[in-house]
Amino acid sequence: MDIQNERRRLLDADGGNDDPSGLMSEQDAYLSKVKNKKLYLATFASVLGPMSFGFVLGYSSPAIPELTSIDDPRLRLDGDQASWFGSIVTIGAALGGLLGGWMVEKIGRKLSLMFCSLPYVFGFTIIIAAQNVWMLYAGRMLTGLASGVTSLVVPLYISEMAHERVRGTLGSCVQLMVVLGIMGVYLAGLFLDWRWLAICCSIPPTLLMVCMCFMPETPRFLLSKGKRREAEEALRFLRGPDAPIEYECARIEDACDEMGSSFQLSDLTDPGVYKPLAIGAMLMVFQQMTGINAIMFYAENIFEQAHFKESDLASVIVGAIQVVFTAVAALIMDKAGRKVLLIISGVAMALSTTAFGIYFYMTAHHNPASGEPQTNLAWLALASTGVFITGFALGWGPIPWLVMSEIFPVKVRGFASAVCVLTNWSMAFLITKTFQNMMVSLTSAGTFWLFSFMCFINVVFTMIFVPETKGKTLEQIEATFRGTSGP
Repeated sequence: MDIQNERRRLLDADGGNDDPSGLMSEQDAYLSKVKNKKLYLATFASVLGPMSFGFVLGYSSPAIPELTSIDDPRLRLDGDQASWFGSIVTIGAALGGLLGGWMVEKIGRKLSLMFCSLPYVFGFTIIIAAQNVWMLYAGRMLTGLASGVTSLVVPLYISEMAHERVRGTLGSCVQLMVVLGIMGVYLAGLFLDWRWLAICCSIPPTLLMVCMCFMPETPRFLLSKGKRREAEEALRFLRGPDAPIEYECARIEDACDEMGSSFQLSDLTDPGVYKPLAIGAMLMVFQQMTGINAIMFYAENIFEQAHFKESDLASVIVGAIQVVFTAVAALIMDKAGRKVLLIISGVAMALSTTAFGIYFYMTAHHNPASGEPQTNLAWLALASTGVFITGFALGWGPIPWLVMSEIFPVKVRGFASAVCVLTNWSMAFLITKTFQNMMVSLTSAGTFWLFSFMCFINVVFTMIFVPETKGKTLEQIEATFRGTSGP
């Protein structure tokens, strides 16, 4: 059906609204007939993947103390092995990002999500059955691979399913489920040993595969492959029986026709491709350069200095802060907008890492002869931790992943998302492995002041280059980068 005819039919059905802007009238007419119940159901099924991802990230925290003191010498980890047990996940995730970029284009978003549950389950099974350190490494590598695929596929799946009024909220649920998974494994680690904990971690990916069997492929992927009938069925499932889905189908088809059907390297010269790709990759670089891994590394020591003697409980508290404020971000994302939250988040983290630098500088120059206890400054570190984690959860935690899923044209979404995921995990590995060297060469205070400077650069970058995507369709966002008006 021609999109113009469908627009006229929608406006007539909406009472003949003759708003001169036209575009908002037809979108409002369409969205007024949309039912979100099954969209929320599909989102819930898909975010079992990020929950599994969170279980993987959090697993090392309660498991490493046990594995470094275990009686069995074949499984006992020394300091270097424990470091690799924690960080090898990032290597697997970087590879998973590349694999996920290929999979989403070849087999689609839904099947990619279903298949990524297999290395989760196999990886945790290998850890459960581990007889030596190398089996532990192999299990972590497999779960890292699945995490990389998940971090690419789930944001794409949600953004391509959701309409513009709820896309920010639903997209933010990805990070919310990651931090819920981290907190969940911290809590479970208080009561379970490392093998039983691995068994628990294999439950969400198993549910993911089962639930996704009943969910649709994304309409945009189906239309990009010329499968109009299947796309209409998917939209009818996601939007409800009363929504005039022909309008959305026509709009997406127009955008697909304008951009072409398949990605070529020559497309990298197109502003509609290289501009969002550069923005997406830089968002991933800046996310890691905020110092999030460093703060999490120091969290237990900071809580101990503030007289929280139970380090396990400290981890749960950190996880709870992340969950609460990531949930707040999800609730306000489609009202406040991406850009405002990124700026607020960056300012909060710049201030907190500056305070961290002051804390380390003052403790390093503490004079024992003065008789003042060094722990008097623990309040500053504790407050800085709370402000930093709150700021990260509000903006730079969820939003880079959300924006990545929104700004790329459909034909380059797999390739460009793979570049972003590879960039993110490569930076995570680089900063994690070089952090101790930075602390020696720059001092602790200098390292955190460097993070503060990077947070300031984040804010400037956001203000100048990052577009506001709140309330826009994916096709309108594409048109913005091409310098044309959207459909």
